[in-house]
Amino acid sequence: MHRQATPLRFILAFSAAQLAGASRAALAVAPVPSVAGASRVATVQVRVAPDHPDWTYALGERVKFTVKVVADNEPLPGAVVHFSVGPEAYPAREADAEVPAGGLVVEAAGLTVPGFIRCSVSCEVAGRRYRGLATAGYVPGEIRPTQTEPADFDAFWQAGKEALAAIPMEPQLTLWPEQCTPLLDVYHVRFQNIGAGSAKVSKLYGVLCVPKGRGPFPAVLRIPGAGVRPYFGEKEIAARGIITLVIGIHGIPVNLPQEMYDQLAVAGLSGYPFFNLADRGAYYYRRVVLGCLRANDFLCSLSQFDGRNLIVVGSSQGGFLALATAALDPRVRAADVLHPAFCDVTGYLHGRAGGWPHMFRPDRDGGPNPHATPQEIAVTGYYDGVNFARRVKIPCHFDFGYNDETCPPTSMFAAYNVITAPKTLTLALELGHGISPEQTEATANWVVETAGAKGRP
Repeated sequence: MHRQATPLRFILAFSAAQLAGASRAALAVAPVPSVAGASRVATVQVRVAPDHPDWTYALGERVKFTVKVVADNEPLPGAVVHFSVGPEAYPAREADAEVPAGGLVVEAAGLTVPGFIRCSVSCEVAGRRYRGLATAGYVPGEIRPTQTEPADFDAFWQAGKEALAAIPMEPQLTLWPEQCTPLLDVYHVRFQNIGAGSAKVSKLYGVLCVPKGRGPFPAVLRIPGAGVRPYFGEKEIAARGIITLVIGIHGIPVNLPQEMYDQLAVAGLSGYPFFNLADRGAYYYRRVVLGCLRANDFLCSLSQFDGRNLIVVGSSQGGFLALATAALDPRVRAADVLHPAFCDVTGYLHGRAGGWPHMFRPDRDGGPNPHATPQEIAVTGYYDGVNFARRVKIPCHFDFGYNDETCPPTSMFAAYNVITAPKTLTLALELGHGISPEQTEATANWVVETAGAKGRP
């Protein structure tokens, strides 16, 4: 149910003609008094906020979301919203309501188990749809994984590491002059990795940035998020005196024209997180996880590396792979994990949100997902971030938010909470599945400080 707040007097009025004439992401309003030739364009926003400033609640506690639709920070009269409220990532009760000037209050009963309730609100103004959301957390520090842990998890990955070690690295470095800077030498690199399926060997490509100053230097492996794209190197961190390597996970060069990746994304690599999901030894991410270890082999082979300070960084898909790398490679000293994917993907099988790529999410009618077979469910246990997180023994820094719809916070807390090594978490509550400029700067500073970099070369 919902309750409307007491309406307040509208300070800014909009006529029907003005609403009909609005275009793009803004709402045209009347001329500005005393300013010749000037008129105003008001930005429309849908704002949603829970009634606790930290967005966090005790079990059973009711939550009240306040919804406002504003133009230039003033209430938009007559705005009608469509809203839903319920557990994250699941169908929720929906309703329409007009928003008074003081805001619309949407109440929800509190959860009785750890998790999250989300209020999602949309509003159409002058033919454009605007959206806002907020997510209330219920004792998220007590969320525990639903994913099972295979008895032979360690043996499976040890066998993979031994198979990888039998493959010669054979690195090739090609200077990339147009990407070099006065502070950095930049290379497009290639080395051998374990293959997929019947192929015993594959290639791994990336961009290496090496400071030009006197070494030795710490090193950072950057693992990318999901998708297919070119890469140009982690130059900002490298310029502060750190060797950086950004890898592509798909076994193709990372310096091709953009149209090549666009075609692969809709053709040969479309849906790759589901490739061979029923076979743990042939599943797509086996080659990828072991490729991250091979990338560290390469970094550790460089004469400029200081031999000690190796850090892994990744966001989303890269966050999950950073956890895997930190768990499997004892050479890694620390890990920076941003909104990790592939964590507790079995959550949907237990009535709560699971992690990206949502292979077990129920269909629109609530029926089982076709991938929710015993064999495919079992395979995910060898790759789920929570089972890697259990094995992390080094300091980790996490960064994610409550409003993430791609990697639900329930799934990320499931991984974070099982880590027993030193860990820190930076919450950006309102942020969805992205990285703000402030987070980018904070991440870079954490990496530089943790790596023990001496500053710019």
